[in-house]
Amino acid sequence: MKSEFGIIKLFTILFLLSVAVHAQKGRKEFTPGKEWLDTEGQVINAHGAGFLFENGTYYWFGESRAERSSLGVAVYSSKDLYNWKNEGLALNPVDGDDEHDIARGCVMERPKVIFNEKTGKYVMWFHLEMKGQGYNAARVAVAVADQVVGPYNFVTSYRPNGNMSRDMTVFVDDDGSAYHIYSSRDNYDLRIAKLSDDYLHHTAQDSLMFGEHREAPAIIKHEGLYYLITSGCTGWKPNDASIHVSESLFGNWKRKPSPLRGPHANITFDGQSTYILPVLGKKDAYIFIADRWKPQDLRNSPYIWLPLEFDSGEPIVQWRDSWDLSMFD
Repeated sequence: MKSEFGIIKLFTILFLLSVAVHAQKGRKEFTPGKEWLDTEGQVINAHGAGFLFENGTYYWFGESRAERSSLGVAVYSSKDLYNWKNEGLALNPVDGDDEHDIARGCVMERPKVIFNEKTGKYVMWFHLEMKGQGYNAARVAVAVADQVVGPYNFVTSYRPNGNMSRDMTVFVDDDGSAYHIYSSRDNYDLRIAKLSDDYLHHTAQDSLMFGEHREAPAIIKHEGLYYLITSGCTGWKPNDASIHVSESLFGNWKRKPSPLRGPHANITFDGQSTYILPVLGKKDAYIFIADRWKPQDLRNSPYIWLPLEFDSGEPIVQWRDSWDLSMFD
């Protein structure tokens, strides 16, 4: 009887798992803050995300995490933004060399990948804290690949123009110029620097955007204006997002009220910004993307995806328990 019961129990578990995987492959909506499984039925593990679109496919890069430690940079692919295939680790920490910049035990955060049309290379930038140094290194790091999913080869890490660099994003403007936006001076300043033509180095064009103790930058350009959403600096605790607007990346950034609306909007829906994703093929369609951090279980920190809309020229992110891309039609 025990043997039969064990077999029945095993088949029941396998059936439920197959149902879960099948259901996940047929996903047709976003459910912000809820568990999100990949096409193999595993929790998506790609935090502090950045995205790249190429030849009809979206690529999601993010921090691969254990409960606390950094496992490298993960990459997932999707045709529809709902269902994501795990493509493995795009960048691994280095084993067997504790002196290497990305020796296992380092922390890789907020990876962003951009494609350089001149060189044909995929370039990954990320915030790096080196093994055994806590958050004292405050560096930015760069890696390159010939294929979008990698493997990426580490190039170097440093402080851009001598400045501390922590939370960050990269942005490619309409003319193909790329920029690094980063928290500096122990996160009291937010800075922007232009990258070299090959996207592999910083130029000397580097200036203060504003000094309001902000981090977690996410940026878009809409109808000639730049919109930058950031969070305050309260550790893992969520806080009120803000938005700054400027006519120029190196111009006068003006702070406006938070664009978030709905329950817990004053704490960014219990999350923190990481990216604003344009939806290709749909006019004025953007998705605000945030992490809902679980500091004791970073691997299972869920994601918040919500539509970012413009109402009379003002960006609005309204909370929705569930939604789909048809709202942009």
